[in-house]
Amino acid sequence: MSTSTSSNENAIATPVGITLERYIMRKQSEFPFATGELSQLLRDIALAGKIVNREINRAGLMDIAGSFGSQNIQGEQQQKLDVVANIRFIRALKNGGEACAILSEEDDEIIQTGNDKGRYVVAMDPMDGSSNIDVNVSIGTIFSIYRRVTPVGTPATKEDFLQGGRKQVAAGYILYGSSTMLVYTTGHGVACFTYENSLGEFFLSHSDIKIPQDGTIFSCNEGNWFDYPEWVQGYLTECKRKRFSGRYIGSLVADYHRNLLKGGIYLYPPTAKNTSGKLRLLYEGYPLAFVIEQAGGRAMAGTEAILDIVPIDCHQRTPLYIGSADMVEEMMSHATAAEPVGR
Repeated sequence: MSTSTSSNENAIATPVGITLERYIMRKQSEFPFATGELSQLLRDIALAGKIVNREINRAGLMDIAGSFGSQNIQGEQQQKLDVVANIRFIRALKNGGEACAILSEEDDEIIQTGNDKGRYVVAMDPMDGSSNIDVNVSIGTIFSIYRRVTPVGTPATKEDFLQGGRKQVAAGYILYGSSTMLVYTTGHGVACFTYENSLGEFFLSHSDIKIPQDGTIFSCNEGNWFDYPEWVQGYLTECKRKRFSGRYIGSLVADYHRNLLKGGIYLYPPTAKNTSGKLRLLYEGYPLAFVIEQAGGRAMAGTEAILDIVPIDCHQRTPLYIGSADMVEEMMSHATAAEPVGR
């Protein structure tokens, strides 16, 4: 075949890229203790993400937007999409057979999958920001995976989930927006896959993501300004003096993803209403902190790294300051100078 013919063929048949399936298979060798279970678990999460993506895209036609009429364990009003996503992910993980138990934001107790021989447990926020679905704002799923510590063949317990953030073997999120993306890490860098609807596949779109060392974006709910600690107000005032951009969608995954790619800081400090912080440590703080550290950023809860917090409860809350390393470092300098130190 001539060079010109080959060039013409390449021009009209551009390679579509590396699928998530193929990428996972190539990376499986990074885990000397793995025999395929973790890889299958990631595939199960991706499958559930595809199904939820379909549900979101037709939400207005299926009456799954709006309130469900009940509260979850957090005391928050459940949205219909919270319930739908929770069901979809639980089913996918049960059918996959690799997870022995699931911890969900939407359920009070640990969910036993019936797969007691499974070697992994999954903590998840199946639908973050679901109240935004009514106004077509990006929302997401956050997940965290641990290798169980209780004996294989027995039901999982809370000890399997309360190992601490440094014990995560994989974590990530799925962003449902103008395009649907799956971002995850297994402790060897961060990769992002974009969903191609016509082919029904996730394709590698961003490899080895690194968050910019510094940034000019701050993301927080300024409606809570007067409830923020004074040192937080001081940092935000400095950001405004520097003419930084305030960007806040009100959907954690969406705000986080923008800052991951562009550089910035997301913060949710403690308030008078939520003195321990509002975000959940196990299925929001830990997984996003794992990803951001792998991307070269930082994640703190006051003066302590999120991943170093010792968990005591499955639905524990935490403050969160996460993003570009230099911005987080600057914010923490305000915290350490404050009396008393905020956390």
